[in-house]
Amino acid sequence: MLRFAISTLGCKVNSYESQYYIETLRNNGFIEVGFHELADIYIINTCTVTNIAASKSRQKIHQAKKNNSDALIVVIGCMVQVDDESLKSEGIDLMIGAFDKDQILDLIRLSLAREKPIKIVKALSSTVEFDEMRIKHFNDHTRAFLKIQDGCDQYCSYCIIPYARGKERSLAPDKVINQARDLITSGHKEIVLSGIHTGRYGKEHGYDLTRLIKDLLNLNIERIRISSIEITEVTDELIDLMKNDDRIARHLHIPLQSGSNKILELMKRPYDTKYYLDRINNIRFNLPDIAISTDVIVGFPQEDDNDHLDTLKFVNKLKFAFIHVFPYSKRENTLAAKLNGQVSGVLKKARVRSLIEISKSLSSTYRNRFIDKMVRVLVEDPIIGHISGYTSEYLPVKIKDNSLSRNEIYEVKITDYDGLALVGIIKEVIK
Repeated sequence: MLRFAISTLGCKVNSYESQYYIETLRNNGFIEVGFHELADIYIINTCTVTNIAASKSRQKIHQAKKNNSDALIVVIGCMVQVDDESLKSEGIDLMIGAFDKDQILDLIRLSLAREKPIKIVKALSSTVEFDEMRIKHFNDHTRAFLKIQDGCDQYCSYCIIPYARGKERSLAPDKVINQARDLITSGHKEIVLSGIHTGRYGKEHGYDLTRLIKDLLNLNIERIRISSIEITEVTDELIDLMKNDDRIARHLHIPLQSGSNKILELMKRPYDTKYYLDRINNIRFNLPDIAISTDVIVGFPQEDDNDHLDTLKFVNKLKFAFIHVFPYSKRENTLAAKLNGQVSGVLKKARVRSLIEISKSLSSTYRNRFIDKMVRVLVEDPIIGHISGYTSEYLPVKIKDNSLSRNEIYEVKITDYDGLALVGIIKEVIK
């Protein structure tokens, strides 16, 4: 039997797709091994959203060839779609871009039977269909990801993703429901709705995200989580639904990217700071304890000290639960790559550090709010002397009780915050 190993870089959508590759190959007689082990097939699921991600993707290709020079090397995903020409010299046997990922089994079999490399990189088109990658179970995970959307039509000036993933497209509602039912039946307590632009789900089906969540709530589901959503897509209808059904996780990850209106305009983001602030205030008015996290890019072209200061002040005002901070990464063929006023690497690093410090402070303040409160924790992993899991707000919790069952939701009283996670004691299991 042939052994395969897979390395996944990048986003949660990539993680979902890798799980599909794993399940497909396992179900057809292939044996999975670790990426550092000897394998007959190495699959690198690439990311190219930043230069660092692209570099790591190349490193994994080199590692695979070093592990076994005779192995079949399969490189798939975003980096292939936007940079296939530069990959020609890497000795890759099979390259698959943004489309036909659901054909990976047949393509691997074809590659094994041929001596010449195979490249499947189709031109981006307005007529592409959603590649259904049906997964019935996520091994070693209590929560399951469900990819419902792909592609992006927003074309922010810094972002390569529309060129790597193509036009927006969605999985048909009935197929989402069927996949969710499979995941629930296999024992998953939480389903994470994932996509490149999740909030734009369903437009080609005459549907939207809120309607889909309503349909999913009719299933015997214990928790639904939205992986990420733009502020312009957090509708009043979605807020009302969350307010009236606590099975929808009390956490929204809403990218900001900058607290400077000048930079937001250069980024071609579809909002200004006033709009963003007003919508956040509306969300918190209806859901007072909700965790709102965000992404911020620092060192964008023409970002000066005042723009950075505006961002620091704005994120402090918004009191995020946590912030993912990224230094701007110049990507060829994007509008931002052509802008004057590129910021030095030294200055980017300094601005990243200042924003991370604010994120740590805001995160600590938010988590301390939960001391002496009751929360629902989905137990996931044993750690030394404790059991760990996550709340609806996506806060990590350690529980001093090794008798708890993995993949159960417990009512927990929070007693402390140790600087990394909340600490709690068990009250009861939620059946």
